[in-house]
Amino acid sequence: MPVEKESRPTLATLVIIDDDPNLLELTSLILSRRGFQVFAACTPRAGLELIAAHSPELVLLDYVMPEMNGLDTLRQIKSQFPDTYVVMFTGKGSEEIAVELMKSGASEYLLKPFNNRNLIERLENVLKVREVELHNRILQREQERLLREIETWNQELQNRVREKTEALHNAQDEIVQSEKLAALGYLAAGMAHEIRNPLNSISLFIQLMRQNSDDPEQREYQGKILKEVERVDAIIRKLLDVSRRTRVITSNVLINRVIDAALDVFAPQIETRNIIVERNYTTLPAPITADAAELEQIFTNLFLNALDEMTQGGRLVIEITQQDSRVIIRVSDSGGGIPESALPNIFEPFYSTKSRGTGMGLPVAQRIARMYEGLLTVEETSSLGTIFRLEFPISR
Repeated sequence: MPVEKESRPTLATLVIIDDDPNLLELTSLILSRRGFQVFAACTPRAGLELIAAHSPELVLLDYVMPEMNGLDTLRQIKSQFPDTYVVMFTGKGSEEIAVELMKSGASEYLLKPFNNRNLIERLENVLKVREVELHNRILQREQERLLREIETWNQELQNRVREKTEALHNAQDEIVQSEKLAALGYLAAGMAHEIRNPLNSISLFIQLMRQNSDDPEQREYQGKILKEVERVDAIIRKLLDVSRRTRVITSNVLINRVIDAALDVFAPQIETRNIIVERNYTTLPAPITADAAELEQIFTNLFLNALDEMTQGGRLVIEITQQDSRVIIRVSDSGGGIPESALPNIFEPFYSTKSRGTGMGLPVAQRIARMYEGLLTVEETSSLGTIFRLEFPISR
């Protein structure tokens, strides 16, 4: 029940719990006149209901109570209402009781009978302590929040630094790669004349042979030889473009057609070596923007490496998928794999694990992929074979 008080600013809301009606009424009157908003209860159960309803800053609680003793009531108050401070009073005091009450969460301990001024001073002191402690809790929570926020910022900063560092390393690697390929282009420029002369002779001889041949099978192989001569000449032009490449004319290219064209070039070797080719084009992706001849050069180099690893038969698998706005192509073979020690260098110009290899195929393939915002990597390699992964953005 609330107790009327004089009109003055409220110091705090307070609940008194005592089974002595006279003491309850007198204490309520004194505290009400002092400026407290007072609610009084004769039982712990009624007192708990008042605390739940009014959220008082203070509770004045008798140690000896019916139904539930003061110590159990204190523990329940501190458990359910941790921001409510409890002042205990009793007529039976001892050091053991005082220690137990303080351990259970009491903020102050008074002996009956108590002086009115002493009671008010004790309550006001508890209020001051409560204000400081609650303020400290708020500051501590704010400190913990700020520490968590700073930790999050630090983590984000570390992630950004790591991303920028990785991007810088990639850019540096690409610059080095570009310089090496540029050197290759200059070398090709010096050798282009020496290579193209015999190529022209081969082309002329094959054309003469085709004119004098009536055998359809021979004419087919002669046509493929001419096509390979043209492809070698195109490779020379592309190598020259490494050092002086400006702008290329691109179009929307269906990657499956490019792959089929590259496979067709190797059809005789595939048949002779008893190699099984699997085309897993379950979902044909959207076209990509690129030069079809350059893309074919990528797959020609990959297929050439795969066939070199499968001289006595094997399996060549080409898988095409689309993930969001990227086309993913996997080229896998059942050859002997790439030595682990060679993996860091396979995209370096002139590096080769083969005695007769030029070390040009994979660097050129990777360079072409990058020109179209693509990526060429080794996804997996073991003694059972190698999987190369290519990805390109789809046409916008």
